[in-house]
Amino acid sequence: MSSLFCPVKIRSMTVKNRFMSSATYEAMAEPDGTVTDAILSRYRQLAKGDVGLIVPGHMCVHPSGKAGLKQTGIFSDKHIKGLKGLVDVIHRNNSKVVFQLAHAGRQTRVQITGRETISPSNIGPDPIFKTEPREMTAAEIEELVTEFGNGARRAAEAGADGVQVHAAHGYMVNQFLSPFFNRRSDKWGGSDENRFRFIKEAILAIKANVPSDMVVMVKLSSNDYTPGTGIDPTLAARYSRWLVDLGVDGIEISSGTLSFSPSATTRSKDKRGRFTYHDAYHLEAAEIVKPVMGQVPLMLVGGVRKLSLMEEIVESGKADMVSLSRPFIREPDFVKRLASGKINKASCISCNNCLSAVRTNLPVRCYIKGLPEK
Repeated sequence: MSSLFCPVKIRSMTVKNRFMSSATYEAMAEPDGTVTDAILSRYRQLAKGDVGLIVPGHMCVHPSGKAGLKQTGIFSDKHIKGLKGLVDVIHRNNSKVVFQLAHAGRQTRVQITGRETISPSNIGPDPIFKTEPREMTAAEIEELVTEFGNGARRAAEAGADGVQVHAAHGYMVNQFLSPFFNRRSDKWGGSDENRFRFIKEAILAIKANVPSDMVVMVKLSSNDYTPGTGIDPTLAARYSRWLVDLGVDGIEISSGTLSFSPSATTRSKDKRGRFTYHDAYHLEAAEIVKPVMGQVPLMLVGGVRKLSLMEEIVESGKADMVSLSRPFIREPDFVKRLASGKINKASCISCNNCLSAVRTNLPVRCYIKGLPEK
């Protein structure tokens, strides 16, 4: 049997195979953040398709951190009932579920949140969101730390197997960690240790609010690809070592930001000017990060499409799980079909229409034939 279909332990949680559905914004929640039938249907399909570990789309821990009009919320106890339903449809099909806790930081706008945009530092107007965020006060930072803990409590009450802190893609936690975004000179910035302080305090708040055996994971940027110095694989490895020391149970590495580098690593132009896509474009970073993690599992996302490549990555120990986003949008039953031998690679061509759709508030699905005309 392929190593991809062998179980893996993430602390107290046993996942039935090495496949993880990476958190992907669905644009399917109610305006108040409540889970809908459309969300339940999406994750029911993935669980029936034998995805071992499912991380639903990022959930905002505070109204000021809402990243999309139809983003799932975890900032109020009123969300717990719907989140329980989400856990149930996943558990019913023998998959595990981890909720991703997030805050948009500067990558949002007042039309989405109804509030002033905030960030660790004001580095000027955002090139994509066209806002100029205000620098957070120390009191606001402390409040947000608390809200990450509260979000984790709600995840536990909903029955989730764990939580994952979203510290990638240019969102708030990534902004605190990155020298490019974080220009503070107080205890929350100015050095690697101080920039790490926010995620450290958030994880401690999370652990104080959930059962001692609940899994706590992090999605970490391995490279910001920002115009100025940001996170690179060496700094990501340093942060990963500190996260392991804090008792984090798994790290998924990604890269880029929505505002400055949404596809910096995923594709390049060939000699004819055509875009070509790289295989496993975070693998080099994984080879730097993985050695500092000890026995803590690493999840690799990005450009992993072929069965043979997935097996090589896992069997070589370069990563413990393969995490996919776009392939599962096109083929929710991808894992089941791989196991049956009917296919040996994903049919997703990375056209990115699925990701373009959610930016216009269309629900995430495969739009390989193009987005619908308005």
